[in-house]
Amino acid sequence: MLYLLAELSNQAPLFNLFRYITFRTAGAVVTAMLIVFLLGPSLINSLRVRQGKGQPIREDGPKSHFSKKGTPTMGGLMILLGLCVATLLWANPYNPYVWIVLAVTLSYGLIGFYDDYLKVTKRNTSGFSGRFRLLLELLIAGIATYAIMVATAPSISTSLTVPFLKDVVITLGPVLFVCLGVFVIAGAGNAVNLTDGLDGLAIVPVMIAAATFGLIAYLVGNRIFSEYLQIHFVPGAGELAVVCGALLGAGLGFLWFNAPPAMIFMGDTGSLALGGLLGSIAVAVKHEIVLAIVGGLFVLETVSVIVQVLSYKLTGKRVFRMAPLHHHFEQKGWAEPTVVVRFWIIAVILALVGLATLKLR
Repeated sequence: MLYLLAELSNQAPLFNLFRYITFRTAGAVVTAMLIVFLLGPSLINSLRVRQGKGQPIREDGPKSHFSKKGTPTMGGLMILLGLCVATLLWANPYNPYVWIVLAVTLSYGLIGFYDDYLKVTKRNTSGFSGRFRLLLELLIAGIATYAIMVATAPSISTSLTVPFLKDVVITLGPVLFVCLGVFVIAGAGNAVNLTDGLDGLAIVPVMIAAATFGLIAYLVGNRIFSEYLQIHFVPGAGELAVVCGALLGAGLGFLWFNAPPAMIFMGDTGSLALGGLLGSIAVAVKHEIVLAIVGGLFVLETVSVIVQVLSYKLTGKRVFRMAPLHHHFEQKGWAEPTVVVRFWIIAVILALVGLATLKLR
Protein backbone atom coordinates (compact mmCIF):
# COMPACT_ATOMS: atom_id res chain seq x y z
CA MET A 1 0.00 0.00 0.00
CA LEU A 2 3.03 2.28 0.24
CA TYR A 3 2.71 2.68 -3.53
CA LEU A 4 -0.15 5.10 -2.85
CA LEU A 5 2.33 7.52 -1.28
CA ALA A 6 3.48 8.32 -4.80
CA GLU A 7 0.30 10.38 -5.17
CA LEU A 8 1.79 12.82 -2.66
CA SER A 9 4.86 13.45 -4.82
CA ASN A 10 3.52 16.88 -5.85
CA GLN A 11 3.70 17.97 -2.22
CA ALA A 12 6.90 16.12 -1.31
CA PRO A 13 9.15 15.02 -4.23
CA LEU A 14 10.69 12.29 -2.06
CA PHE A 15 7.46 10.29 -2.34
CA ASN A 16 8.11 9.93 -6.07
CA LEU A 17 10.47 7.06 -5.15
CA PHE A 18 7.42 4.89 -4.57
CA ARG A 19 6.62 5.00 -8.27
CA TYR A 20 9.75 3.04 -9.10
CA ILE A 21 9.48 -0.74 -9.20
CA THR A 22 13.18 -1.14 -8.39
CA PHE A 23 12.85 0.87 -5.16
CA ARG A 24 9.76 -1.01 -4.06
CA THR A 25 11.34 -4.37 -4.94
CA ALA A 26 14.32 -3.56 -2.71
CA GLY A 27 11.90 -2.51 0.02
CA ALA A 28 10.02 -5.81 -0.32
CA VAL A 29 13.26 -7.81 -0.02
CA VAL A 30 14.29 -6.07 3.20
CA THR A 31 10.79 -6.09 4.71
CA ALA A 32 10.16 -9.80 4.09
CA MET A 33 13.60 -10.76 5.37
CA LEU A 34 13.20 -8.78 8.60
CA ILE A 35 9.74 -10.22 9.26
CA VAL A 36 11.01 -13.79 8.98
CA PHE A 37 14.16 -13.04 10.99
CA LEU A 38 12.23 -11.41 13.82
CA LEU A 39 9.22 -13.71 14.00
CA GLY A 40 10.97 -16.93 13.01
CA PRO A 41 12.25 -18.03 16.45
CA SER A 42 8.89 -17.62 18.20
CA LEU A 43 7.05 -19.38 15.37
CA ILE A 44 9.51 -22.28 15.42
CA ASN A 45 9.10 -22.68 19.19
CA SER A 46 5.32 -22.56 18.84
CA LEU A 47 5.30 -25.21 16.11
CA ARG A 48 7.70 -27.41 18.08
CA VAL A 49 5.38 -27.34 21.10
CA ARG A 50 2.22 -27.95 19.07
CA GLN A 51 3.65 -30.69 16.84
CA GLY A 52 5.50 -32.63 19.51
CA LYS A 53 7.26 -35.28 17.45
CA GLY A 54 7.54 -33.00 14.43
CA GLN A 55 7.32 -34.19 10.84
CA PRO A 56 7.24 -37.99 10.52
CA ILE A 57 10.31 -39.47 8.83
CA ARG A 58 9.85 -42.00 6.02
CA GLU A 59 10.72 -45.49 7.17
CA ASP A 60 12.04 -46.33 3.69
CA GLY A 61 14.12 -43.16 3.47
CA PRO A 62 17.87 -42.72 4.01
CA LYS A 63 18.92 -43.85 7.49
CA SER A 64 20.74 -40.57 8.08
CA HIS A 65 17.36 -38.81 8.13
CA PHE A 66 16.26 -40.50 11.37
CA SER A 67 18.44 -38.00 13.23
CA LYS A 68 16.05 -35.29 12.02
CA LYS A 69 13.21 -36.77 14.05
CA GLY A 70 11.45 -34.12 16.13
CA THR A 71 12.20 -31.22 13.77
CA PRO A 72 9.00 -29.16 13.31
CA THR A 73 7.50 -28.64 9.87
CA MET A 74 5.12 -26.06 8.35
CA GLY A 75 8.00 -23.58 8.12
CA GLY A 76 6.36 -22.35 4.95
CA LEU A 77 4.13 -20.27 7.23
CA MET A 78 7.16 -18.10 7.97
CA ILE A 79 7.84 -17.59 4.29
CA LEU A 80 4.22 -16.88 3.40
CA LEU A 81 3.89 -14.38 6.24
CA GLY A 82 6.94 -12.39 5.15
CA LEU A 83 6.03 -12.72 1.47
CA CYS A 84 2.43 -11.57 1.83
CA VAL A 85 3.06 -8.68 4.23
CA ALA A 86 5.94 -7.33 2.11
CA THR A 87 3.93 -7.68 -1.10
CA LEU A 88 0.89 -5.93 0.34
CA LEU A 89 3.09 -3.12 1.63
CA TRP A 90 5.17 -2.48 -1.46
CA ALA A 91 3.26 -3.70 -4.54
CA ASN A 92 0.79 -1.68 -6.59
CA PRO A 93 -2.65 -2.67 -5.20
CA TYR A 94 -4.29 -1.86 -8.54
CA ASN A 95 -2.25 -4.47 -10.45
CA PRO A 96 -4.29 -7.64 -11.20
CA TYR A 97 -1.23 -9.85 -11.66
CA VAL A 98 -0.16 -9.28 -8.05
CA TRP A 99 -3.51 -10.46 -6.69
CA ILE A 100 -3.68 -13.48 -9.01
CA VAL A 101 -0.21 -14.67 -8.00
CA LEU A 102 -0.94 -14.11 -4.31
CA ALA A 103 -4.21 -16.03 -4.65
CA VAL A 104 -2.43 -19.02 -6.19
CA THR A 105 0.31 -18.87 -3.56
CA LEU A 106 -2.07 -18.78 -0.60
CA SER A 107 -4.42 -21.39 -2.09
CA TYR A 108 -1.58 -23.83 -2.70
CA GLY A 109 -0.19 -22.97 0.72
CA LEU A 110 -3.53 -23.88 2.29
CA ILE A 111 -3.54 -27.24 0.51
CA GLY A 112 0.00 -27.89 1.71
CA PHE A 113 -0.89 -26.76 5.24
CA TYR A 114 -3.73 -29.25 5.46
CA ASP A 115 -1.44 -31.99 4.16
CA ASP A 116 1.20 -31.10 6.77
CA TYR A 117 -1.48 -30.95 9.46
CA LEU A 118 -2.53 -34.52 8.73
CA LYS A 119 1.08 -35.66 8.81
CA VAL A 120 1.87 -34.18 12.21
CA THR A 121 -1.47 -35.00 13.87
CA LYS A 122 -2.30 -38.37 12.31
CA ARG A 123 1.38 -39.38 11.92
CA ASN A 124 0.60 -40.11 8.28
CA THR A 125 3.58 -39.58 5.95
CA SER A 126 1.39 -39.44 2.83
CA GLY A 127 -1.06 -36.74 3.93
CA PHE A 128 -4.52 -36.69 2.36
CA SER A 129 -5.77 -38.22 -0.89
CA GLY A 130 -3.31 -37.53 -3.69
CA ARG A 131 -6.04 -37.49 -6.34
CA PHE A 132 -8.20 -35.01 -4.47
CA ARG A 133 -5.20 -32.82 -3.75
CA LEU A 134 -4.19 -32.83 -7.41
CA LEU A 135 -7.75 -32.03 -8.47
CA LEU A 136 -7.75 -28.97 -6.21
CA GLU A 137 -4.38 -27.86 -7.58
CA LEU A 138 -5.58 -28.19 -11.19
CA LEU A 139 -8.78 -26.28 -10.44
CA ILE A 140 -6.93 -23.40 -8.80
CA ALA A 141 -4.38 -23.31 -11.63
CA GLY A 142 -7.16 -23.26 -14.22
CA ILE A 143 -8.94 -20.33 -12.58
CA ALA A 144 -5.66 -18.43 -12.20
CA THR A 145 -4.65 -19.00 -15.82
CA TYR A 146 -8.02 -17.78 -17.04
CA ALA A 147 -7.69 -14.68 -14.85
CA ILE A 148 -4.20 -14.02 -16.24
CA MET A 149 -5.54 -14.40 -19.78
CA VAL A 150 -8.28 -11.85 -19.08
CA ALA A 151 -5.82 -9.41 -17.47
CA THR A 152 -3.37 -9.60 -20.38
CA ALA A 153 -3.55 -7.55 -23.58
CA PRO A 154 -5.67 -9.45 -26.17
CA SER A 155 -2.85 -9.48 -28.72
CA ILE A 156 -0.70 -11.73 -26.51
CA SER A 157 -3.18 -13.14 -23.99
CA THR A 158 -3.04 -16.71 -25.34
CA SER A 159 0.45 -16.68 -26.84
CA LEU A 160 3.35 -19.01 -26.14
CA THR A 161 6.82 -17.64 -26.85
CA VAL A 162 9.81 -19.80 -27.67
CA PRO A 163 13.18 -18.89 -26.08
CA PHE A 164 16.15 -18.10 -28.34
CA LEU A 165 13.74 -17.39 -31.24
CA LYS A 166 12.58 -13.77 -31.33
CA ASP A 167 9.99 -14.15 -34.10
CA VAL A 168 8.40 -17.43 -32.98
CA VAL A 169 5.14 -16.80 -31.10
CA ILE A 170 2.57 -19.58 -31.02
CA THR A 171 -1.06 -18.51 -30.58
CA LEU A 172 -2.68 -21.32 -28.62
CA GLY A 173 -6.20 -20.06 -28.20
CA PRO A 174 -8.07 -19.89 -24.86
CA VAL A 175 -8.53 -23.63 -24.27
CA LEU A 176 -4.98 -24.70 -25.02
CA PHE A 177 -3.56 -21.72 -23.14
CA VAL A 178 -5.52 -22.60 -20.01
CA CYS A 179 -4.33 -26.21 -20.33
CA LEU A 180 -0.75 -24.99 -20.63
CA GLY A 181 -1.13 -22.72 -17.61
CA VAL A 182 -2.61 -25.52 -15.52
CA PHE A 183 0.29 -27.78 -16.44
CA VAL A 184 2.90 -25.12 -15.63
CA ILE A 185 1.42 -23.94 -12.33
CA ALA A 186 0.44 -27.33 -10.90
CA GLY A 187 3.61 -28.91 -12.26
CA ALA A 188 5.83 -26.24 -10.69
CA GLY A 189 4.09 -26.62 -7.35
CA ASN A 190 4.61 -30.37 -7.22
CA ALA A 191 8.14 -30.19 -8.65
CA VAL A 192 9.31 -27.88 -5.84
CA ASN A 193 7.48 -30.11 -3.38
CA LEU A 194 9.44 -33.16 -4.56
CA THR A 195 12.72 -31.25 -4.32
CA ASP A 196 12.17 -30.29 -0.69
CA GLY A 197 13.83 -33.33 0.85
CA LEU A 198 17.09 -32.08 2.35
CA ASP A 199 17.99 -29.17 4.61
CA GLY A 200 18.16 -26.01 2.48
CA LEU A 201 17.84 -27.92 -0.78
CA ALA A 202 14.61 -26.37 -2.09
CA ILE A 203 14.67 -22.82 -0.75
CA VAL A 204 17.90 -21.67 -2.44
CA PRO A 205 16.91 -22.81 -5.97
CA VAL A 206 13.51 -21.19 -5.34
CA MET A 207 15.25 -17.92 -4.44
CA ILE A 208 17.48 -18.18 -7.51
CA ALA A 209 14.43 -18.72 -9.71
CA ALA A 210 12.63 -15.84 -7.98
CA ALA A 211 15.53 -13.46 -8.58
CA THR A 212 15.70 -14.56 -12.22
CA PHE A 213 12.00 -14.12 -12.84
CA GLY A 214 12.00 -10.84 -10.94
CA LEU A 215 14.43 -9.51 -13.53
CA ILE A 216 12.47 -11.07 -16.39
CA ALA A 217 9.22 -9.57 -15.10
CA TYR A 218 10.81 -6.14 -14.82
CA LEU A 219 12.19 -6.28 -18.37
CA VAL A 220 9.02 -7.72 -19.91
CA GLY A 221 6.93 -5.05 -18.17
CA ASN A 222 9.11 -2.19 -19.45
CA ARG A 223 8.41 -1.17 -23.04
CA ILE A 224 11.88 0.29 -23.65
CA PHE A 225 13.80 -2.71 -22.33
CA SER A 226 11.51 -5.22 -24.00
CA GLU A 227 11.93 -3.53 -27.38
CA TYR A 228 15.70 -3.36 -26.94
CA LEU A 229 15.93 -7.05 -26.05
CA GLN A 230 13.33 -7.95 -28.70
CA ILE A 231 11.10 -9.72 -26.23
CA HIS A 232 7.34 -9.32 -25.96
CA PHE A 233 5.97 -6.48 -23.86
CA VAL A 234 3.40 -7.37 -21.18
CA PRO A 235 1.94 -4.18 -19.65
CA GLY A 236 1.76 -4.38 -15.86
CA ALA A 237 3.88 -7.51 -15.56
CA GLY A 238 6.80 -5.52 -14.16
CA GLU A 239 4.98 -5.26 -10.83
CA LEU A 240 5.62 -8.97 -10.30
CA ALA A 241 9.26 -8.06 -9.64
CA VAL A 242 8.05 -6.80 -6.26
CA VAL A 243 6.49 -10.19 -5.51
CA CYS A 244 9.71 -11.93 -6.51
CA GLY A 245 11.65 -9.55 -4.28
CA ALA A 246 9.38 -10.39 -1.35
CA LEU A 247 9.96 -14.09 -1.98
CA LEU A 248 13.71 -13.54 -2.16
CA GLY A 249 13.73 -11.70 1.17
CA ALA A 250 11.47 -14.24 2.89
CA GLY A 251 13.61 -17.05 1.50
CA LEU A 252 16.79 -15.50 2.89
CA GLY A 253 15.19 -15.21 6.30
CA PHE A 254 13.95 -18.79 6.18
CA LEU A 255 17.33 -20.14 5.06
CA TRP A 256 18.82 -18.83 8.31
CA PHE A 257 16.71 -21.41 10.16
CA ASN A 258 16.59 -24.08 7.44
CA ALA A 259 20.35 -24.29 6.76
CA PRO A 260 21.88 -27.64 7.77
CA PRO A 261 21.13 -28.81 10.40
CA ALA A 262 17.64 -27.43 9.93
CA MET A 263 15.73 -26.00 12.88
CA ILE A 264 12.52 -26.25 10.86
CA PHE A 265 11.31 -27.83 7.61
CA MET A 266 9.46 -25.92 4.92
CA GLY A 267 6.82 -28.61 4.58
CA ASP A 268 4.21 -28.82 1.86
CA THR A 269 2.88 -25.51 3.21
CA GLY A 270 5.89 -23.76 1.73
CA SER A 271 7.07 -25.94 -1.15
CA LEU A 272 3.69 -26.26 -2.86
CA ALA A 273 2.94 -22.55 -2.43
CA LEU A 274 6.32 -21.35 -3.72
CA GLY A 275 6.19 -23.65 -6.72
CA GLY A 276 2.72 -22.38 -7.57
CA LEU A 277 3.97 -18.80 -7.25
CA LEU A 278 6.83 -19.38 -9.69
CA GLY A 279 4.53 -21.16 -12.13
CA SER A 280 1.90 -18.43 -12.11
CA ILE A 281 4.53 -15.72 -12.62
CA ALA A 282 6.00 -17.65 -15.56
CA VAL A 283 2.55 -17.83 -17.16
CA ALA A 284 1.90 -14.12 -16.55
CA VAL A 285 5.19 -12.97 -18.12
CA LYS A 286 4.92 -15.44 -21.02
CA HIS A 287 8.10 -17.32 -20.12
CA GLU A 288 6.69 -20.76 -19.41
CA ILE A 289 9.43 -22.60 -21.30
CA VAL A 290 12.13 -20.51 -19.63
CA LEU A 291 10.79 -21.67 -16.25
CA ALA A 292 11.59 -25.24 -17.29
CA ILE A 293 15.18 -24.08 -17.90
CA VAL A 294 15.62 -21.89 -14.81
CA GLY A 295 13.83 -24.47 -12.68
CA GLY A 296 15.58 -27.33 -14.41
CA LEU A 297 16.63 -28.77 -11.05
CA PHE A 298 12.97 -29.16 -10.10
CA VAL A 299 12.31 -30.77 -13.47
CA LEU A 300 15.14 -33.28 -12.95
CA GLU A 301 13.81 -34.22 -9.53
CA THR A 302 10.32 -34.76 -10.94
CA VAL A 303 11.54 -36.76 -13.93
CA SER A 304 13.59 -39.00 -11.63
CA VAL A 305 10.42 -39.92 -9.71
CA ILE A 306 8.43 -40.56 -12.90
CA VAL A 307 11.20 -42.71 -14.39
CA GLN A 308 11.60 -44.65 -11.14
CA VAL A 309 7.89 -45.42 -10.86
CA LEU A 310 7.45 -46.37 -14.53
CA SER A 311 10.58 -48.50 -14.57
CA TYR A 312 9.52 -50.42 -11.48
CA LYS A 313 5.98 -50.98 -12.73
CA LEU A 314 7.04 -52.05 -16.22
CA THR A 315 10.21 -54.03 -15.49
CA GLY A 316 10.30 -54.57 -11.74
CA LYS A 317 13.67 -52.79 -11.63
CA ARG A 318 14.65 -49.38 -10.29
CA VAL A 319 16.77 -46.95 -12.30
CA PHE A 320 17.89 -44.98 -9.23
CA ARG A 321 18.87 -46.27 -5.82
CA MET A 322 16.13 -44.04 -4.44
CA ALA A 323 13.95 -41.26 -5.80
CA PRO A 324 13.76 -38.25 -5.92
CA LEU A 325 17.22 -37.73 -7.36
CA HIS A 326 18.81 -36.16 -4.26
CA HIS A 327 18.19 -39.38 -2.32
CA HIS A 328 19.96 -41.36 -5.05
CA PHE A 329 23.17 -39.45 -4.42
CA GLU A 330 22.74 -39.82 -0.67
CA GLN A 331 22.53 -43.59 -1.16
CA LYS A 332 25.72 -43.43 -3.22
CA GLY A 333 27.51 -42.05 -0.19
CA TRP A 334 27.41 -38.31 -0.77
CA ALA A 335 27.09 -36.31 2.43
CA GLU A 336 23.88 -34.26 2.68
CA PRO A 337 25.67 -30.86 2.56
CA THR A 338 27.56 -32.05 -0.55
CA VAL A 339 24.33 -32.92 -2.35
CA VAL A 340 22.71 -29.65 -1.32
CA VAL A 341 25.57 -27.35 -2.36
CA ARG A 342 26.14 -29.12 -5.68
CA PHE A 343 22.45 -28.88 -6.49
CA TRP A 344 22.63 -25.16 -5.64
CA ILE A 345 25.47 -24.81 -8.16
CA ILE A 346 23.35 -26.53 -10.81
CA ALA A 347 20.49 -24.14 -10.05
CA VAL A 348 22.77 -21.11 -10.56
CA ILE A 349 24.04 -22.45 -13.88
CA LEU A 350 20.50 -23.12 -15.12
CA ALA A 351 19.42 -19.62 -14.07
CA LEU A 352 22.25 -18.13 -16.14
CA VAL A 353 21.17 -20.20 -19.13
CA GLY A 354 17.61 -18.98 -18.63
CA LEU A 355 18.75 -15.36 -18.52
CA ALA A 356 20.77 -15.90 -21.68
CA THR A 357 17.49 -16.50 -23.55
CA LEU A 358 16.69 -12.81 -23.12
CA LYS A 359 19.57 -11.74 -25.33
CA LEU A 360 20.44 -14.73 -27.50
CA ARG A 361 17.66 -14.49 -30.04
